[in-house]
Amino acid sequence: MGTAYLYLQIAASIRRDIANGIYKPGDTLPSIRSLTGTWNCTNGTAQRAFQELAAEGLVTTHVGKGTKVVGPILLQKTDSLRRANLIHRAEAFLLEILTSGYTTAEVEDAFRIALDRWRSVSQSQEVINQRTFRFSGSHDLAVAWLATHFDEISPGIKLQLSFSGSMAGLISLSEGKSDIAGSHLWDEESESYNIPFLHNQFPGERLALITLAQRRIGFLVKPGNPKKILSIDDLTRQDICFVNRQVGSGTRVFLDSLLRKRGIQSASIRGYLNQKITHTEIAVEVAEGNADVGVGLEAAAKAYGLDFLFLTLEHYDLIVKANIFDEVPVQNLISWLKGDQFRLLLNRLGGYDYRESGEVHWTNSQDDEA
Repeated sequence: MGTAYLYLQIAASIRRDIANGIYKPGDTLPSIRSLTGTWNCTNGTAQRAFQELAAEGLVTTHVGKGTKVVGPILLQKTDSLRRANLIHRAEAFLLEILTSGYTTAEVEDAFRIALDRWRSVSQSQEVINQRTFRFSGSHDLAVAWLATHFDEISPGIKLQLSFSGSMAGLISLSEGKSDIAGSHLWDEESESYNIPFLHNQFPGERLALITLAQRRIGFLVKPGNPKKILSIDDLTRQDICFVNRQVGSGTRVFLDSLLRKRGIQSASIRGYLNQKITHTEIAVEVAEGNADVGVGLEAAAKAYGLDFLFLTLEHYDLIVKANIFDEVPVQNLISWLKGDQFRLLLNRLGGYDYRESGEVHWTNSQDDEA
């Protein structure tokens, strides 16, 4: 991330701590000197972060007395975590587009137009009668983008997301609780993605695997890689704190296969049991200094200004049952994945290979060999 916007990330981190009750009204926040050491930034950057929070009425600064929290983020108790998560996701998107070269005025105009359009659409009868396609599976930044633009790809259709992990997505699809599953499960024996797991979960059933993209997976580390993490073996060092993905996620399956190949016991990795559901959460943990390294998407590293050490190019599939494959929303999605707009999106996110995007393979057919 460009240093010009690092103050926003610092302010976002403190704001989340206030929202979650870590800092309460009257508490003194870390000093400028402390922040510059934690974030490896200048005094001016840290001061600008405090100014951002002061403008929101959250903190006040007095010479010689430090910076104190003066007010909580006013949220209903039951909605606080939900709202904090929403703010966090909005800030992550804002940081991404600002560092892509857009000005704050351009961003404000774009959001205003989008919100006006959304309000008008949401009030129409079309949305009341809108059909919902349910997605469950592995977290992906491009899929998250799809959810907010799916009606542009297939008018009148809403994509409902549940990022639950690759294995949970397949289970949801098998139980009829979702229409599309997103998966990138690596099978060591066949050295292939997804199909062996589909044979186990859907014996004898014909399924379509639609290639979303191939994704660059690797270590997410702090800028400059201060701990000099170079290989999977470094995770066992006592000065390294790791952050992991949850059991059943494709990234976790891949990591565990690497550990087995190297003969590394998970108990030797400090932080192995610290599990997160999304690639974004992994990036946040590293960016905020709660961990030294995690395994995740290059796109997540780019969004949070982290360094990325490549490990593998993995295959991410969207999986649907044969009985809905010919439906208009599925066919529209396949066509869109092959088009220029999707390629532009992946280029903007970074860390994706779209050469096979939109290709279809089938289980229980000759395509299993593909």
